[in-house]
Amino acid sequence: MITAFKDTFKIPDLRRRILFTVILLSVYRLGCYVPTPGIDGKALAQFFSRVPNTLFGIADLFAGGALSNATIFALGIMPYISVSIILELLASIVPYFENMVRSGVEGRRKLTQITRFGTVGLCIFQATAISFWLSNPAHFENVVMVPNPGALFYFSTIVTLTCGTVFLMWLGEQITEKGIGNGISLIITASILSRMPVAVHYLSILVSSGEINVIMLLFLFVLLIVIVGSAILLNESERRIAIQYARRVVGRRVYGGQATYLPIKLNQGGVIPLIFAVSILTFPATIMRFSENQILRRIADLLSPSGGPGMLLYAGLTIFFCYFYASIIFNPDNVAEDLKKYGGFIAGIRPGKATAAYLEKILNRLTLPGSLMLVFIALVPYILMRTVRRLPVLVASEFGGIGLIIVVSVLIETMRQIEAHLLVRHYQGFIKKARPK
Repeated sequence: MITAFKDTFKIPDLRRRILFTVILLSVYRLGCYVPTPGIDGKALAQFFSRVPNTLFGIADLFAGGALSNATIFALGIMPYISVSIILELLASIVPYFENMVRSGVEGRRKLTQITRFGTVGLCIFQATAISFWLSNPAHFENVVMVPNPGALFYFSTIVTLTCGTVFLMWLGEQITEKGIGNGISLIITASILSRMPVAVHYLSILVSSGEINVIMLLFLFVLLIVIVGSAILLNESERRIAIQYARRVVGRRVYGGQATYLPIKLNQGGVIPLIFAVSILTFPATIMRFSENQILRRIADLLSPSGGPGMLLYAGLTIFFCYFYASIIFNPDNVAEDLKKYGGFIAGIRPGKATAAYLEKILNRLTLPGSLMLVFIALVPYILMRTVRRLPVLVASEFGGIGLIIVVSVLIETMRQIEAHLLVRHYQGFIKKARPK
């Protein structure tokens, strides 16, 4: 492993890509400390510290704390992610977008342009809503967040937040093109990892004050290793179905005749089911939490994933969206049709509808254990908050949930790209192969 890290800096092109990526990510993190004019950042940060398990806390997680501090990157890169997810869902439903995806490079270029314009439109809408929300003290128990509200404040906030997200979108595209890894994913990962030093600091304070003993600290360390291992297993596990291609002779050329495999991942949707589940669960709870009606506030507490009923709803919604998103990402009918078109077949299974039924059965069998493992990783932070009551939310969130799964998957993908550069130039990669006997 150490040798592989040293080898990465021996290759000029790879070294340049890594340094380019680090510099642009550093620019992003510096921008997370540039405040938006006209907003009391300290008062807003205190408000966010009281609502960790709401939609605000989740948005602040993906923004790397920029939303709670009211900086120029307060919206983060999530508007771009949201538009991308919406278009991905439309591509499986609307024929126009489906044809655009299947039409090759030109179609994907048009889809990218639509994603960019959609991101700008969504940013303007969200920035407008945030500016009006911040200017009303009634939303913050009569605490003034904007000393001088008015048309100039609304205009400057909308322009600042929109331009901040557009700049992040540009940074992500530059990293993807000239750096290493997926730029958008690395920006989100940098946002999540930026909270880790603060969590370690809080944990050290609890240990030094005696509120958490050495045995509990050792247990948390072992638990973190288990959760990270589970996230890697969930991300990498797949079922490989052997595919045979019929041999065809056209003139003097021979086509087909080789054997390959069709991979079906254990978790098709990645972290998307968790995002859908927690958004649907926390959106009404966040609205009801700020109501003066005690009944609505009680319902909001029940819907929170940190409570028993909320955990069950969170788990149920996650499992449902795992099946829903898997059916969208992996369409057995389309896969069976493509195999039949190119002369591929599964041994013992007739091409066409029989192959589609077989693939659908395999997909359903894989989705259940994958969704249960995803639920386990997602609920660990909330279980820790209930069992270890002195553990802050910021510390507990490092032991699972959406953030950890994103970090693990992005780091694995980035490591694969670095390893590809090493292997092309005959260097040993990070993953050592088994030696033949």
